[in-house]
Amino acid sequence: MTPDLIADKLKARFGDKILDFAKDSINPVAKIAPEAVYDVCKFLKDDPELYFDMCHNLSGYDLGAGKNLVVIYHLFSFKHRHWFALKTEVPREDGHIPTVSFLWRTADWHEREVYDLFGIRFDGHPDHRRILCPDDWQGWPLRKDYVVQEYYHGIRVPYKEDWNNFDTLAANPERGHFVFQFEKRLPVVGDNGKPVEKSNQ
Repeated sequence: MTPDLIADKLKARFGDKILDFAKDSINPVAKIAPEAVYDVCKFLKDDPELYFDMCHNLSGYDLGAGKNLVVIYHLFSFKHRHWFALKTEVPREDGHIPTVSFLWRTADWHEREVYDLFGIRFDGHPDHRRILCPDDWQGWPLRKDYVVQEYYHGIRVPYKEDWNNFDTLAANPERGHFVFQFEKRLPVVGDNGKPVEKSNQ
């Protein structure tokens, strides 16, 4: 079934919960209301003519400081061999949508990743916690207005430092112990970019 026909089917079923359909984009995508995410996804999976049995990808992106966050779903049907994409927007503060991890197991870890990097909560998720950053990490690293925390448990967080030239200690003498010890193992590099022997240091 073509994306146009799938979008028409969704509009007939969910009416004004289907906010838009961008059919001319490379990947045609329907924008839906956040509160309708679970119902629309369940319909896409259960309807025999659609039968999207795989959530190929679920990811987030940021529209910019002061603007909404977006979650996008790429779905595929092995039976019918057709693709479709959905997206929804949530506010930056307390943005949340229903989980679809009970419909597609792949969404379980994808939702955790979106939560970890953008701070979007997925209501009803069975294991809602960070997946890449430590549990007590501050902020959401893929938001466009994110500012990295300067210290984590007393360790200076390396950021915007030139690791290729091995001169980070000279540039930032106040850095934490972990980075300091790591740097002690690094070779001293001469002007030609090659390691310098200890006797020459």
